[in-house]
Amino acid sequence: MSWLRDVLERLVGASGAERAVISLAALALSILVGGVIVFLSGLGAACETGANYHLAIPLPGSFEILLFDGRLSMFGYKSCYDPINVYEKLFVGAIGGLPWESGWQPTNFSMEVFLQRATLLLFTGLSVAVAFRAGLFNIGTQGQMIWGALVSAVTVLFVADFAPAGLAGTAILLPLALFSGAVAGGIWGAIPGALKAYADANEVITTIMLNFVAIYGTTLLVSEFFQDPQSAGGTQTRMVPANSLIPSIPFGFQGTRFSILALVLALVLALVVYFVLWGTSFGFDVRTSGLQPEAATYAGVNAERTIVRSMTISGALGGIAGALWVLLANGRFLTGGEVPSLGFDGITVSVLAGNNPLGVIFGSVLFGVLKSGGNALNFQTDVPPELVSILSGLIILFVAMPEFFRLIGRSMGVGDKSGAAVATDGGEDDG
Repeated sequence: MSWLRDVLERLVGASGAERAVISLAALALSILVGGVIVFLSGLGAACETGANYHLAIPLPGSFEILLFDGRLSMFGYKSCYDPINVYEKLFVGAIGGLPWESGWQPTNFSMEVFLQRATLLLFTGLSVAVAFRAGLFNIGTQGQMIWGALVSAVTVLFVADFAPAGLAGTAILLPLALFSGAVAGGIWGAIPGALKAYADANEVITTIMLNFVAIYGTTLLVSEFFQDPQSAGGTQTRMVPANSLIPSIPFGFQGTRFSILALVLALVLALVVYFVLWGTSFGFDVRTSGLQPEAATYAGVNAERTIVRSMTISGALGGIAGALWVLLANGRFLTGGEVPSLGFDGITVSVLAGNNPLGVIFGSVLFGVLKSGGNALNFQTDVPPELVSILSGLIILFVAMPEFFRLIGRSMGVGDKSGAAVATDGGEDDG
């Protein structure tokens, strides 16, 4: 098994540039494997003539460099699905087409969905990354997001009666919504942190259980106290006032699903989290606790306080994601079960990024592409939705696999000359 150890050592010791190359190679391999699966699946589908394979390099205007055009078959059977067209719809369809195509608009619906999902995933990915850096496996970002969504919606509905109309009201309600969401998520995140710090409760179990409490607890509260009296039967709050929503900038999007202000806020927070983790004494305590908890304690780090603070910050970021979900996607809180699984997706985004806040930016973009492109693929092709999910899962699996192997290698002490056991921080080594 020496070859396996050599591979793990190589992955653990890979530089940032090498890891980027490995990720790109993994992405290309996932597309190749997925293409084979699409082709084989098409053999079993029913169609008259089979799919026409058109492989070309697009050029500005209506020009292209044709590489292949025709039909492929195996043992006399023709495939009904074209892998090239499928991946074109998955990646290019995520932004509504190629920018140089006639009629393409930067504010099209697909672009709007892509940017919205990427923005929300950036918050949930940061939430998970902070906890992972502290050596805490926070599965509860989904629950923290749900509480942030409900509390921000209810707070805005209560204060809106006293707030002025127009932009003056926006200046009050919008920051208040984000702050209340952060506080609610932070409190919900601090609970498993305190249980971990002072009762040695496993944070994996407590955060998973608290997700269920959040889902059903918020649904109960809405149905009993905050139900929209005008609702035809669904459990939901009233719509928040229009002036509390984030202004849809740039103008031209079809709805209020995205705002560049939300994206800028997410990017700024990513930089802030990176600075806190690598530029402050608190961040040093967090990272040291994640890498070597015993050494951190020996060096004077207050382990209990660091755990609670890390989980509180992690929960606050998840709560902001929930507030933005209300302000960008729905304008109201529905039920806990209706909140999309962005908190769980944030785990994958963080692992893909090696728990690096700057890497989370790219991980959220990849996930946003897959989410938006998957919708385009479902609407524009006859490929089964299950196959679309398989292709997205393959891409995530192949890109994340090197990080998982690095995680395994670190847990085995591979690359650590001292051979001492290393506590998992969920990914990237320190530095």
